[in-house]
Formats: sequence, C-alpha cells, structure tokens
Amino acid sequence: MTGSPGTPSTLRAMNDRAALELLTLHGPLTRTRVSELTGLSKPTTSQLLTRLEAAGLVLSGGSLSGGPGPSPRLYEIDPHSAHVAALAVDPAGITAAVADISGRVTGTHRVEAPAAAAPPTVGTVEQAAAQLVAAAIDGALATAGLERADLHRTVIGTPGAIDPVTGTLLYAPHLPGWHSRTLRDELAELIGTPIVIENDVDLAAVAEQQRGAAQDSDDFVLIWADSGVGAAIVLGGTLLRGATGGAGEIGYLPLPGAPLTRAGEDTGGGFQRLVASPSVLRLAAEYGVPGGTAAEALAAARASPGPGDALLAELARRLATGIAAVVAVVNPELVVLSGEVPRAGGEQLRSLVEAELTGLPLPRPQLRLSSLEDRPVLSGALRTALADARESVFDTSRAGGPGPLSPRTTSGRSAHSGNPLEGSTVTGVKG
Repeated sequence: MTGSPGTPSTLRAMNDRAALELLTLHGPLTRTRVSELTGLSKPTTSQLLTRLEAAGLVLSGGSLSGGPGPSPRLYEIDPHSAHVAALAVDPAGITAAVADISGRVTGTHRVEAPAAAAPPTVGTVEQAAAQLVAAAIDGALATAGLERADLHRTVIGTPGAIDPVTGTLLYAPHLPGWHSRTLRDELAELIGTPIVIENDVDLAAVAEQQRGAAQDSDDFVLIWADSGVGAAIVLGGTLLRGATGGAGEIGYLPLPGAPLTRAGEDTGGGFQRLVASPSVLRLAAEYGVPGGTAAEALAAARASPGPGDALLAELARRLATGIAAVVAVVNPELVVLSGEVPRAGGEQLRSLVEAELTGLPLPRPQLRLSSLEDRPVLSGALRTALADARESVFDTSRAGGPGPLSPRTTSGRSAHSGNPLEGSTVTGVKG
C-alpha cells in the first residue's frame, strides 16, 4: 500500500477496502447502512461511495422501499470490475468455472482427458495438459460471454502435493504433463493471468470452512476419500502445507493390511489402498454387494442387511485406523469426512467410524460429514481466486487511483494464496 500509515491517502484506501468488503459480504446496502457498519460519518461515506462509483468498483441503482419519504439508494459491487477462473483437475478431465468479482458463477465447462493412443513425448504431454486447461477455461468463458482478456486470476486445484517454491506437482504420477517446472509459467502466458496451482483437498478445506461443516472451527482435519485419499490440516485457522507442500498426503500413510508405496511406484499402497473408491469396489465384490461404482456399492450396502452391514463395518474400521493415526499427531477438535466414499456411506458410515474411534486412548475430535454436496474442490478454487482478485482490485492506494486493474497487468501471488483460509477486516478508519 502506498503512502505512510495515517496519511489521508492511506486512510481513504483502508476505508474504501472496508466498504468494498462489506458490499461483497452483505450485497446491496444503503449509504446509511454502510456508514453504520464502518463507523464512518455520513458525509465521509457519501464521498467514499461516490469515489468508488466513479472508479468503476461500485454501482448505484435501485432503492430500499417501505419507509416514509424518498427511498434511499442502494449501492453494490460492480460485478464487471473483475472476473476469475477456477478449475478442478482429475485424472478423467478438467471442470472450469468463471465468476464475477461478487462471486456469482457465470459460466462452467467440463472437458474430458483424451485417451492416450501411444506413449507421448514429454513435450507433447505438457502441451496436452496446457491445451486441456485452455479448452476448459475457454468453454466456461464462452458460456459466460467473456474472453480470456476479461480474467484477472486463475486458480487450479489438482491431486498431489504442490512444491511451494517451484510450483511443481509432486506425488501424482497419474496426471502426466503436470510435473513440469515450467507448466505454471506456460499456463500464465497462455491464459493471460497469474496462475495458482493448489492441492485439491486443501481447496476443499477452504470451501468447507467458509460454507461447510467446519465453519465454526479453526482447528480441523478434512479427510478426503475418493479415487485418491488425502487430508487437509488446518491449525489456528492456518492451512498446514509442510516444508515441500506434502502435508496431508496420507494416502501413502503406512498402515496394517496395506502394501507400502515405494518411490517411483504407483501401486496405491498405504491408507489409499484401504479406503479409496477402487478399494471399496474390491470390498463390495468380496462381500457380494453389487455396484459398478463405489457410490453404487455403498448405496447397495446401506440397503442390504448382512453383507452390506459387514462391508460398512470393515470400511469404517479402515477409515478409523487412518484417522486415529492423524489424530494422534495433530489433535484437531474436528474431523470432516469428504469425498465420494464418505458421501455415499452417509451417516451410517460416519457413526460406525465414530464408534470405532470410541475408547481409543486418543483425543476424541468431533466427526462430521461434509455438508458440501456439489464440487467442493471447484468451490475452494473459486473462493481462493476471488480472494486473490479482490486483494488487488479493491486496493485503491496504488498509483493512478482507484479502479479495476487491467486483467493482463495483474501480477504476483497475493497473501491470500499463501493462506486462503485467512479473512480480512471490514471496519472503517476514522481520519
């Protein structure tokens, strides 16, 4: 922020930001309500809103009816002041969403990964990954009636650990082309925005804390059991990443009954071998429970006394074994179960896992199912992208005065990227 602390320009910028955050949080507000929430005088608030409206950050229109006298005018964030893209990558393809600065999703698109006809060269694999990202974004932009030049930020969620220094994807051999040290820069050049690549489970935790089962907790672990297995660890409201970005890679956790995964192998050993979706299908076949997918098998198990009960009990025991190992080290107040397996197992599976944990000589965290039913990774990526974009777009202290940044001139990774779970204040400063 330019200017010295306490100078008029700095105070104006702080008040601008407070008002913009309030309008983002609450939606359209009257001048009087903005004044009340920020603690600023009405004249100061009027000047602030006029300044933000002239800068293209705020719109005035509509009115609040119902009282005597003239109806007060409503102010809201100009949704066209910035747009962001969010992507969720999985081995089968990429799902993209585009949203305006208010958070309203205006376009989505899904592209499937092509089947490999022959072993491609390294360069071809990297190019294919970049082209798939571009196709997903372009499809979402077309739905929204936008172009790449309209974007300010792009956040991509993908399985595997992300090296915090190089941005390189680790521990994800099932995603060819994503391990290139230059992929992030190549994508930034191709799309025209800064690119942030985050672990998918970490992004699911962002969504879970902001609008899911962890809204009331600053110390929780999200256990993700899907086609892959991982965890996001949040302590004191801060996402724990680890020295090389590998914190939470519990799919490789050595546990009784599962083979170890050695470096360079993709055998699906450890905890993942016990509770991932393919393992659920193997269990279903063993217990004679029908289903072509893990979700179908678990739905059949819940409706089938006898074999179904036995399957769920064994799966609960396996989940509890991995969770106990995490709890013994981290001691969270809450564990959230997310992904295809817990979602399909439902409350019946959750209660069985809780029963398995009861009586262990370990701290007893609360155990909840995720309350997010629709694309939590994409939601977390979107919220992270919005936090990044607002960090720059709402900064009215930079040279040239307030106003939306040109999408292609934004640069760098904001503090929100480093810790997307951190919030921001919305209190005005009286100067």
